[in-house]
Order: sequence, then structure tokens, then C-alpha cells
Amino acid sequence: MGIAGSGMSALAQFFAMEGVHVSGSDRSFDQDMGGDIRRKLENGGIRIFPQDGSALGGLPGSVVVSTAIETENPDIRKAVKLGLPIRHRAEVLAAVAREHKTVAVAGTSGKSTVAAMIHDIFARTRSRISVITGGPIVSLRDDGLLGNAYNAKTELLVIEADESDGSLVHYDSPRLSVLLNLTKDHKEIAQLQSIFGAFLKKSPHILLNADDRNLSDFSAGSFYDSVGLKSPRLATFGFGTALYRAEFVDIGPAASKMSVNGVLFNVPVPGRHNAQNALAAAAACAELGVSLEDCSRGLEAFKGVSRRLELVGECGGVQVIDDFAHNPEKIRAALETVQMRSQRVLAVYQPHGFYPTRFLKRELIEAFSAGLRNEDRLWMPDIYYAGGSSQQDVSSGDIAGPVRKSGRQAAHVPERKEIIPEIVETARPGDAVLVMGARDPSLHGFAAEILRALCLSFNAAGRS
Repeated sequence: MGIAGSGMSALAQFFAMEGVHVSGSDRSFDQDMGGDIRRKLENGGIRIFPQDGSALGGLPGSVVVSTAIETENPDIRKAVKLGLPIRHRAEVLAAVAREHKTVAVAGTSGKSTVAAMIHDIFARTRSRISVITGGPIVSLRDDGLLGNAYNAKTELLVIEADESDGSLVHYDSPRLSVLLNLTKDHKEIAQLQSIFGAFLKKSPHILLNADDRNLSDFSAGSFYDSVGLKSPRLATFGFGTALYRAEFVDIGPAASKMSVNGVLFNVPVPGRHNAQNALAAAAACAELGVSLEDCSRGLEAFKGVSRRLELVGECGGVQVIDDFAHNPEKIRAALETVQMRSQRVLAVYQPHGFYPTRFLKRELIEAFSAGLRNEDRLWMPDIYYAGGSSQQDVSSGDIAGPVRKSGRQAAHVPERKEIIPEIVETARPGDAVLVMGARDPSLHGFAAEILRALCLSFNAAGRS
């Protein structure tokens, strides 16, 4: 249920590739949205039903749900009536992880990219590796897949281990646990430290970001003594003192270079955060026995992850870039990276969900107030609401207003479509349009609409 979601669709594909009969439903499909996702799921042998209970007529052996599925959902009601076993997505993913030598990539930012990089390093230098992640990997998408899952039918599996619903603690003894960072997102820092700590205490082999102060407690052997087990094998990566240390880091507008323990790395995706992601992926693969030289070769052709600073196109000297950024740290990273390649950033940020917007309101205001330059612009449409019960007592205006008062150019434009003509009127050669937001599957199409409108405008003016 909710099969169009990134986590659910990944599980569905993984089982279908295993030869398991899989069916699913999603309210977005019922609303004629997410057509490309539906086509690729169906091409993979997955049968799609309306979300009205009809999918359960064949009495499936198991019903899988995510936190986003409310108890009043018609499929849930039908499953309960039929007495079918209902399992949470995290529980099922944890069961899959136990059946493999699993690399679990955790952290509040960068999980999808690091998982994708690990996958591509192995695929290009060793052998195929299974993957279950949140963001479509471009190399898999180019093969005609949705991109967020691949079942190689091998022992080694890399997964994106999500902390947003607290399900991280379900993973038992992964082959390698990677913890990238920890910032306020979904939960307070102290609560996240507790969740990540419980996860690490089940891990015999750990890789930590040595640069993140919020992770410092996890590098002490005494932290693990409380569980009565011997200290785990612990490795670190970072730009400072670490086992895998990046030096001579050169961050460029489209790519970066760095030396990791004396081995040169060319990282073909932009931003300092992606250089750190590449360092984490290389360190993880090295801990699994891959040489750093092979890691470097494996990353040279990395094509990225969908909606992670993805260039939609360029027209009239204006780039349109789509990014999944939705928490303050990701927004800062996206702005900083795009500012390197443009004279001005024309940013669109669509918040996702009322609770996350309310919970991170102060940090979002700070991120935009500090991250936007005087010449940059920000437009915010209404909050994306995917349904379910929620206290709707916050709006995009509660962020855009304070950002504007801080001296930046920011506006709340309730109807997203009304932002396009404003961008067309504002844009000039050398600008970059940056679309940011999560969960809404139509955001990439919205970025493409902006590009089309820009091209029509520039062509009408005699420019291309």
C-alpha cells in the first residue's frame, strides 16, 4: 500500500525481481499522477490496483504498509476485515537485510547518494550488488528500471537505512553500518542520537564521519560497553583527522577533486557535500575489501541520483536544476553549490507536510536567510499535502515572510503554476533556477515546465 513511494516501490521491485508475486495500490495513481512510476512497476511484473480494497481479493500472504498509510485507508480496512498479516515497510526491509551481507547507510543527509555510489563502485569494479534505496540511481534508470532497487541475487546488499520513523533500530548486525551525519530533521538531535546509538550498538563493523560533532560520542569504545559486547570494529572518514582522510580538496561548480590517503579522486557531481559523500562511499567500499584505486575508478563515471542537483536543461543561458533538498542542511548545500555556477539563484522551495514544516520552521528561516545572497530570489508555493490527518496550522508564508524581513527577496505564492511567469519575467542569462522539495512526484515535471516556459520566452525574443 502506497507503492508509488520511494521506499515502498523499492521493496516491491526487489521482491518482483526475486520472482515473488507483487501487487500494490497508491492514491496518487488513483488521481492520475505518477504515470512513469506506474509504468515501470508494471513493466517489472507488478500489478497495480485502485486503492479501494480490490487488490486484496486474491488473499495475499502479506500486506506491507508504510507510516504514511492511515488506518482508515480502504485497503487497511479490508486487510483487517480479512485477518491478513499487516507488516510495516521497515520490518520487511529489516528481514531482507538479515538475509544478506548488508551495508546499511544512515544519516540525516546523503544516504541515497552514498548508497548509489557504493552500488556503482561495486558494479564497475567488482560484481553486481543488490540495492534498496530512496532515490533513483541514474545508472539503473538508464537500464530502464525505476532506479531505486536492484536485486542482483548476490549476498551483498546496500540499503538506505531511514531514521525518519525510528525504524532504524530494527536492523540487526549489518555487515557494515555507515553513519554520515546528524542534524535536526524529523526529530530533535537528542532523539536522533538515541536512535542512531541503538542502531550502532547492534553493529559489529562501523564507519563514522569524524567531522560531525554530533557523532563524537559514537567513536568512543566506552559507548558500546553498556550492551555487554566487545567494541565494534570502528573506522572513520573526514576532511580532518580520520582513517580515510580527504586532502587537497578542490570543489568546482560541476565536479570536484581530492586525494584520499594518497589516491586521487575525480568526483563528477558538484558540491562539497558530494565530495564528502564520495569519501564516505570510498571508505565504505575500502572497508569491504575494495582498493581505493578501484574506488576512484568506480566513481569516475558516476552519473548521480535523480533529483539530486539534476540538470533538467538550459535555455537562453539559464539553467534549470531539480533537487530533493527539504531539510535545512540540504537546502544550504544545494544553494551553495548552485551559487558556484550562476550569477543569481532563482529558487523555488515547496515544503512537504505540515508537521515537518512546523517542526523545522526556525531552522528553515535561518537556512534561507543565511544561504540566499542579496541578488537571489525565493518563491514558495503552498505546502505539499499528501493526505492523512495533520494539524494544518502553518503555511509557506510563515517561512517566506521572516526570510523577506531578513533582507532577502522571498515571496509566498500559493499556486505553484503562478510562479512560472514570475521566473520567466525575472530570469536572465547566467541565472540558475533551483527547484527544491521532497515527496511530491510532480516536482520534476514542474521543473521541466519552467524550462519549457523559459525556452518559449527566449525563442520569442529571438534568443536560444
